[in-house]
Amino acid sequence: MVSRRDFLNGALWGGAGLALALRGTARAAVGGSGALRTRAIPATGETLPVIGAGTSGSFVAEIGSDKYRRLKEAMTIFFDSGATVFDTSPNYGGADRVLGALLEEGGWRDRCFLATKIAADSRAAAERQWAQSLEALRTDHVELLQVHNLRDWKTQLPFARELKEQGKTKYVGVTHYLERGLDEMAAILRREPLDFIQINYSVNAPEAAKEVLPLARDKGVAVLINRAFDDGSLFSTVKGRPLPGWAAEVGAESWAQLFLKFALSHPAVTAVIPATSKPKHQRDNLNAGRGDLLSEARQRELMAMDW
Repeated sequence: MVSRRDFLNGALWGGAGLALALRGTARAAVGGSGALRTRAIPATGETLPVIGAGTSGSFVAEIGSDKYRRLKEAMTIFFDSGATVFDTSPNYGGADRVLGALLEEGGWRDRCFLATKIAADSRAAAERQWAQSLEALRTDHVELLQVHNLRDWKTQLPFARELKEQGKTKYVGVTHYLERGLDEMAAILRREPLDFIQINYSVNAPEAAKEVLPLARDKGVAVLINRAFDDGSLFSTVKGRPLPGWAAEVGAESWAQLFLKFALSHPAVTAVIPATSKPKHQRDNLNAGRGDLLSEARQRELMAMDW
């Protein structure tokens, strides 16, 4: 795995072509005053708002509890903004059941680009899990079905493709959340037709930009980014630290927005999916999808900080 120092000393995205692509992306219209920036899914041209949401940790709640009500408020803010992408998994401590209940209660299912995962070690287990996922999510289909953390992907990716052929999902992909998965992810990208990948990418873990993100762009594969906040550890590092003087120039009013804008500034990235149960944080995250993105120089400046 490439070191962070070697990464910073090399080309940010492995070539001038991608740098040129960023400049075009950074100039892209955000879709009107206050609207979220959107990007196209290469496989179909369907556009998605660049700020989505995850459920890991944040959606572990009892239905009807105070936290559940806060989640509903956060989701109201999310969908009222025009955001659509929600990512979940059957092994997130019951988060899919909470998400399914809230989507039904809020009447948001038709507005939601719903992504879930297969996390199983056999075809039979995957079939059972898929049936349980549909029940938990209170739906008969999802927009995106992903193989969780590359788990048994040689079995589960063909199963996901069968479900796609049956109209049970529109897109298929694979995920991972750590740098150690990047080499296998790159190998799969080279030999397997995919609609999406999902990987981690952040200012303190930018290794995906060395090979996987350029490869996804070349192959026409959409990219969801997880762990843009490194599970919240980045906030401890910047606690009490002022924003860079140029933050206001890109419309960033918080470190959260800068971290999300960093991820979105790579032209291969389709959307980021930060998880939160707090309405205030939901608003903050959404604002990262408005305004300008970061130049290569500003991305380098963030990566070079003492993380």
